[in-house]
Amino acid sequence: MDSPFLYNKFVTGQHFIGRKEDCTILGNLLSQGENVVLWEPFGAGKKSIVHQVLTRMKVGGVRFIAGTMTSLDVRSAEVFVRRVATSAIRMLRSTPDEYAAVVEEHLAGTHFVFDRKAFADSDTILSASWDLDDDDLKAALKLPYILAQGRPDRVYMILDEFQNVDLADDGEKVFKLMEEVMDEMKSLGMRNFSYIFLGSRVNAMADIFVRRHYFYRRVHRLKLSPIEEREIVEHIIKGFLAGGKVADRDLISGACRLLKCNMFYINHFTSISDSLSKGYIMEPVMLEALQTLIAIHSGRFVATMNDLTTFQVSLLKAVLDGHAKFSASDVIRKYSLNSSANVRRLKDALMKKEIITFVGEEERPVILDPLFEYWLKNTYFKKR
Repeated sequence: MDSPFLYNKFVTGQHFIGRKEDCTILGNLLSQGENVVLWEPFGAGKKSIVHQVLTRMKVGGVRFIAGTMTSLDVRSAEVFVRRVATSAIRMLRSTPDEYAAVVEEHLAGTHFVFDRKAFADSDTILSASWDLDDDDLKAALKLPYILAQGRPDRVYMILDEFQNVDLADDGEKVFKLMEEVMDEMKSLGMRNFSYIFLGSRVNAMADIFVRRHYFYRRVHRLKLSPIEEREIVEHIIKGFLAGGKVADRDLISGACRLLKCNMFYINHFTSISDSLSKGYIMEPVMLEALQTLIAIHSGRFVATMNDLTTFQVSLLKAVLDGHAKFSASDVIRKYSLNSSANVRRLKDALMKKEIITFVGEEERPVILDPLFEYWLKNTYFKKR
């Protein structure tokens, strides 16, 4: 029997819980051909809600084609643009002859070519006959819109870990070219293709889409609602019952609060608990599951802390102690933060490392990873 506690892939169908309103909003945006962006911490359920909505659309008879490409290893504008164009060709064409026809017809006058030997040797669809210039890149970015135009179904491309494009030296060039292409295609009435931008580095994504205003009014942001603790508890209890096991509701609620309703960690935790018991899942089992979960991730946590300066560790400790006004003289003195100017640099550094973010008008500091926060309190700083 399939485990109800999935943490190694996105979930849909009966395993998907909560966020009904978010699903409705996302479905409406996609049906209208809008570009959508979601950024949330790792494990928050970005891919799950996208694929849940796409699955519902398909069941509802909506005709569409969806594909995914990752920006995880992107370090140059050329690599990203090639991958976008190549993904579009693979989504909408299927044979080498069709690939060649697309390049000859729609990329004529550029330095892109379809090299049959390169395709046979390395599965490369877009080769270059010369160094690529901005006109070449722009033509390639137009390709998904052109190929989608006139089709009876909509075309969606999911751009996973999009924030990594900004790690390239010429990342801003990509954003500007994409904006130009979006505006041009919209003016020509080509609205059959749209992007779904996903990012797990929340500060980096906010920097692109909010602070620097890229894609302003071209992309709709969907901020995911928290999944209610009650729904998660019911999901876990039903999952245990399906395997003939029983767990205490209060203990499960405590685990949800500790992990701040992060479904990746919760499903991983409950999967471990499930494997450690044959009947009633009691507190010792859950404590052992928690320690196992921490052991799995502790290497990553240790590496994160080893990468911090003494000042950065001090600011992180101040966050854990509940402080928000780090420039206050008593906080600076207590945590040896040196000066208010240094505090600003420390905040920026911890945000760039995606350890903390600031939410609300009051800019309340939040540690992004709930298990990391628990490990900091109980292992690194040994706060009881």
